[in-house]
Amino acid sequence: MYKTPMEAKAFIEELAPLLGDKKAYLAVPYTALVTAADAAKGTGISVGAQNLSEHGEGAYTGEISGKMIFESGATFTLIGHSERRQYYGETNGSVRAKVERAIKCGLTPVMCIGETLAEREQGDTAAVLKTQIAEGLNGFEPKELEALVVAYEPVWAIGTGKSATPQLADETHSVIRNQLEAMRIDPLILYGGSVKPTTIKELMAMDRIDGALVGGASLDVKSFYQIIEG
Repeated sequence: MYKTPMEAKAFIEELAPLLGDKKAYLAVPYTALVTAADAAKGTGISVGAQNLSEHGEGAYTGEISGKMIFESGATFTLIGHSERRQYYGETNGSVRAKVERAIKCGLTPVMCIGETLAEREQGDTAAVLKTQIAEGLNGFEPKELEALVVAYEPVWAIGTGKSATPQLADETHSVIRNQLEAMRIDPLILYGGSVKPTTIKELMAMDRIDGALVGGASLDVKSFYQIIEG
């Protein structure tokens, strides 16, 4: 919950000239979507939302539909971010409904999964992730999920300053990849646990990590660009 529309616009205007032929994807607050999408036109930046409603429209006061997001100029949306699951009670079932809604509205779904510290310490990481994937993508045909992106964000590493070692992240991505391949799905898999300029090179050197979902380090243009460059 950062960046007003004008702050988002200023951020994009500062970041865009630095990118060259590189690309960046910014998930901005609903209120900044139109302004950010307009500012990003003609640049290497794509704009997306941080969430969407599982409903197409109706008496759901305060919710934002996929159609509203799409017509605001967004191309993707995060779904099931750990903070949405933790603070707002989102479940694997609601994540599945939102993935379906995003696809219907022409948005790329970025489905977030991850285990808590207690689950990891109990040795349940693989089981938790497999359940989140199976239930979050239940009933889809592989062709429907061609645009899917999966983001692995260990809950214990978000906003704590902790991060998985590159090797541990890579091993966990292997578990995720094997589960998706069994479902005949081959999406990009991003790592999202306190990614910083100091950790990005090692993370991206791992075979199974396709990109990064960046949190707090993305709020400053210079810090974010260092990660993109890394």
